[in-house]
This record gives sequence, C-alpha cells and structure tokens, in this order.
Amino acid sequence: MKKISVAAVAAVFVLSSCGITTNGTSGNDAANVLNGVLGSISNPNNIGNVLSSVLGIDKPSVNDIYGTWYYATPGVAFTSENTLAKAGGEVVASQIKDKLAGYYSSVGLKKSNTMFTFNKNNTFSGKVDGKSVSGTWTYDANNQKITLKTLLFTIPVYAKKTSNGMSFLMESKKLLTVLQTAAALTGNSNLQAIGELSKNYDGVRMGFDMKK
Repeated sequence: MKKISVAAVAAVFVLSSCGITTNGTSGNDAANVLNGVLGSISNPNNIGNVLSSVLGIDKPSVNDIYGTWYYATPGVAFTSENTLAKAGGEVVASQIKDKLAGYYSSVGLKKSNTMFTFNKNNTFSGKVDGKSVSGTWTYDANNQKITLKTLLFTIPVYAKKTSNGMSFLMESKKLLTVLQTAAALTGNSNLQAIGELSKNYDGVRMGFDMKK
C-alpha cells in the first residue's frame, strides 16, 4: 500500500503542477484524467506499470533479449525522458493497453500463435497470429533498439524490461506494418483504430508485453 501511495502522489504532482493532460487539455478535463490515473493505480493489473514509471526503467542488455518470448498482453510506453512525465505517461498507457487488448483479441493474437525467438547468431524467427516471420536482428543497447530485418520489411523495435518479462514496442505505423504484413490483416478496421489511438498522444510506442 505504501508503494501505491507513492505512485499516486507522483501522478497527482504531475497533473497538478502542469495543469495539463497528455492530450493537452486542462481544467475539468485534467480532473477527469486524474480520476483515470487513480483508477488505474488501484487496478492490480496496472500497479507494476505505474511503479516502473515512478522508479525508472532499466535498459535490457543483449543477454536479456536472447530466447523465446510469448505474447502476454499489449505493450505501451512513452518516450519522454522526464521521470515524472513517464509516471503520468505510464498511467495513461495502461488505459491505451485496455483498448489495444480489445483490438488484439479481435484479430486473434494470443500466446499460442504470437511469439519471437532471438538467437545468439543474430537470426530470429517467430509467429504473428500464426503466420511465420524470420530474418536477422541487431541490438543497440544504448537506445534499447532492436532492428528486425526480413525479406518484407526492416523495423525498429524498442525493448523495455517489465516486472514479468519484456516489452517489444514500435511506432504505431511500424506496428501496423508488422500486423498487416506478417499476419495478412490489411484493411482490418480494428488495426486502423490502433493508428488512430497514437494520434492522441505524443511519443507513444505500442506492441507486445511478452514472457518466456
């Protein structure tokens, strides 16, 4: 309970000191977002994300990346370098994750059909919605950036440690490329809605929270 209180105080400080939400609104809208912040903090499924924002996020090493990762839940993060801004951003991120969960479910993404294996010889393989993808990968640890190269696309993927595993995140347009190309889901209205989500927030990256 003490840790949750710290997160709540930090979130309140962000909103009250700035008077601005992540959408750029203020006044009554700020109060509405604050209610959402506190609601997210009280949700046990979101506590880990809130605390990781307040306490900072460790950069994965290349050794952390190796292995097979299975889809668990949607992944979301903001790119702000300011710790307090991240605290507010991660709370809002939990709300975006709820929306993504519905979109992902509608197109059939689940643990059994969405996974990635990163090998030490810089090759990777995996599946997205059961459709196979493979190629090579490199990792820039300073920028937390994995570059995936396949015959169809080259995509930057940002790795972030979580309390349960790893987030693999992309810019929204790149995420759509992966889903549409690898899973042959072009034109799906739910996927287009993912792109619309990102327009309401600055510096958002979306993808997958994964576990070994």
